[in-house]
Amino acid sequence: MSLSDEASHSLVGVIRMPDKVESPVRAILKRVIGAMGALLLAVMIVYLDRDGYRDVNEDGVSLLDAFYYATVSLSTTGYGDITPASSSARLINVLVITPLRVLFLIVLVGTTLEVLTERSRQALRIQKWRRVVRDHVVVVGYGTKGRSAVAALLGDGVDPGSIVVVDTVQESLDAASAKGLVVVHGSGTRNDVLKVAGAARARAIVVAPNRDDTAVLVTLTARELAPKAQIVASVRERENEHLLKQSGADSVVVSSETAGRLLGMATATPSVVAMVEDLLTPDAGLAIAERDVEKNEIGGSPRHLPDIVLGVVRDGTLYRVDAPEADAIEPGDRLLYVKKVTPPGEE
Repeated sequence: MSLSDEASHSLVGVIRMPDKVESPVRAILKRVIGAMGALLLAVMIVYLDRDGYRDVNEDGVSLLDAFYYATVSLSTTGYGDITPASSSARLINVLVITPLRVLFLIVLVGTTLEVLTERSRQALRIQKWRRVVRDHVVVVGYGTKGRSAVAALLGDGVDPGSIVVVDTVQESLDAASAKGLVVVHGSGTRNDVLKVAGAARARAIVVAPNRDDTAVLVTLTARELAPKAQIVASVRERENEHLLKQSGADSVVVSSETAGRLLGMATATPSVVAMVEDLLTPDAGLAIAERDVEKNEIGGSPRHLPDIVLGVVRDGTLYRVDAPEADAIEPGDRLLYVKKVTPPGEE
């Protein structure tokens, strides 16, 4: 049976939903406060009904005796030197003290119970997530390229919960989960793993493994599952670019050549490299963005707009701003332009 056919509880450990991180000190403090609250409530109940309790010393039940009885009762020690004697005291023990005893024990062993219930909670969250997830982004490979792709998505305002990371390295998955991303443990070359990641309903799939041959196989598998998804793949060598496109990638980024060009430019014009890096950082300075044209812009030239327009996207094809096709803006076009991200006063 493939992973995609497994029940949600069987996918615990394969899929991990992001959790709210709570410090150990805060978690322990909350349990201690809960235990003390149960203890003080039991003390108050016993002391208010102290006439219904019998002390072996026959000198009545003091406040200290009430603390003593509540402590040994809630901890299930029960020495028997103080006992409920009246019917009302016994009834209160059955209806109130016993539930408090259970609550007290639950608080004390909360860590153990939390571990035991974590699997069930994860199973329920996975079941709900698999039912509603769609139009998300799947990132295959969370190495240097995958992390940078996720950082760009987050910087562009994408919700972390709508990003799914697929990887086989547990340390990488832990790092992704710490950022609030959904993670799937497995190889992106496997059809069932991508199904579990919801690739068939994803709006975009980022292919960023460390090997070119792996990238080709992942792209083939992803395109078979998601014919309409936007697939963006990274490849190290230019000679493998055509293989990615033949496999179904919409866009291919040659990482080695891009890095090499920037290195070469930095030797002569480092300021140009700094500007390119600024444009590629979506959450600060200047950034390259895409938007719909406005009604009053139709028919005009993109070169005469207040925005710095780099190109026009028409029917899925990009035309540079100096191309003849981009002389006049048409209905349905989208503009590729430079937008200011850093708010005034923060530069």
